Amino acid sequence: MGGSKPPAEINSTGAGYARHGSSLLSRRFTAATITDLRHAVAARVKAAGLTGEPAEGFVLAIHELATNAVRHGGGAGHLHLRRQGDELRCDVVDHGPGADPPSIQRAGGTEAGGRGLWLADHLADSLILRRRADGLTATVTIGLR
Repeated sequence: MGGSKPPAEINSTGAGYARHGSSLLSRRFTAATITDLRHAVAARVKAAGLTGEPAEGFVLAIHELATNAVRHGGGAGHLHLRRQGDELRCDVVDHGPGADPPSIQRAGGTEAGGRGLWLADHLADSLILRRRADGLTATVTIGLR
């Protein structure tokens, strides 16, 4: 509360950010297409070899990030899911006003929102939030088990 500005990047694991690997899915989305997007992500995650609870959690984490992109990032976004070695990595990019990344905290029981980032952080192996001039990129990763 001392007036300090939040960081341009919040990284829950200290991992770096990279854009290489084998692309599994790249798609723009809106509120009208978010259900189809979730089904496509689930199919690609399963095809990549992630199954069971880890797959369900990772798909939910991605869905929460996509929902946040629609809700807070200008009504649309872009998703890029790829395999990098023995992990899956998904970038969810919004096109909002380029605000500072929100903090990752669990919302109170009576609040309508605020759980998406917390869920994504707990369901994936890592969550990285990066501010850009034209929006925010949220990246989640999970190891193939």
